[in-house]
Amino acid sequence: MCKVAVSGINAVDNPGPGLGVIKGIKDKYEKTAIVGLAYDAMEPGVYMDWLIDKVYIMPYPSEGEEPFINRLLYIKETAGLDAAIPTLDAELPLFIANSDKLKNCGIATFLPTKEQFKLRSKDKVSELAEDIGLKVPESFTVVSYEDLTSAINEIGFPVMIKGIFYKAYKAFNYQEATSYFNKIVSEWGYPVIVQKVVSGEEMNVVGVGDGEGSHFGMVGIKKLWVTSLGKIWTGVTVKHEKMLEAAEIFVEKYKWRGAFELECIVSGDDVYLIEINPRFPAWVYFSVGVGINLPARLLDAALGKEPDRTSDYEAGKLYIRFTDDFVTDMGTFQKIVTRGER
Repeated sequence: MCKVAVSGINAVDNPGPGLGVIKGIKDKYEKTAIVGLAYDAMEPGVYMDWLIDKVYIMPYPSEGEEPFINRLLYIKETAGLDAAIPTLDAELPLFIANSDKLKNCGIATFLPTKEQFKLRSKDKVSELAEDIGLKVPESFTVVSYEDLTSAINEIGFPVMIKGIFYKAYKAFNYQEATSYFNKIVSEWGYPVIVQKVVSGEEMNVVGVGDGEGSHFGMVGIKKLWVTSLGKIWTGVTVKHEKMLEAAEIFVEKYKWRGAFELECIVSGDDVYLIEINPRFPAWVYFSVGVGINLPARLLDAALGKEPDRTSDYEAGKLYIRFTDDFVTDMGTFQKIVTRGER
């Protein structure tokens, strides 16, 4: 029986991609044993024993490489692991830097290279967008209050205030812009990106690059309804020719390896690239539901199998996220808190 570790099992109001990845794998490989990697005892996935066979609490990536990798090796030794699918931005650099070490220990991955991972930096989006035939909203990189004010005066309100890797806020006045600027700097440091707000339809494309210039399938969607945190709640599959063509160029030109998501705004004939994510999005199960099982294909690639490469999905399929409830015993919580595993 194959055993696969999956992170991002925090199915809360700002959900991680883990449960969607797990459901996709289970849809194709029902008997696969899933090991959940959690960072908090209250993550809902910890208690979903019908999907996740074993759960381990991981040290935060900020604690350093050694404790993080040692924990993975401990899990390999105690539970057995054949592969790992990390789904969170903060942990990806540790997995990427240690992919050879993990492989030598019997834990397969299928991840971007260090150079590819750097492409998700928001200060590189303009150059990349031009390379693949897309536009980007007018943007400025700022490192001071003077730079911030100058950028806002040039762009006008509203503006997006973004960290170079994480976080993005929409500001409608100088007070909000300064507050968000300070918040990002205190958490992630300099520089900060100030970007013009572009109106239009939010469209995304998710896929898995094969690392050689092609891919193992892609799916395009349009967001219909998002939460206050900007997370998709309902969406529909689309076949937007220009966006999908840009994604094809992206994997070909950069020889992308592993999961990716391109976030776009479509305004008339213009397609703006907003962000690149080097992982699956939380809505990845949408791809599974329309016949393009990207999580299972990525697992196949990690294990050295040749995945399906089709991208023949139907436009107009609807995705709906919903909340649910279940009741369990406190014993699981006590076990995960005291032992760090269940």
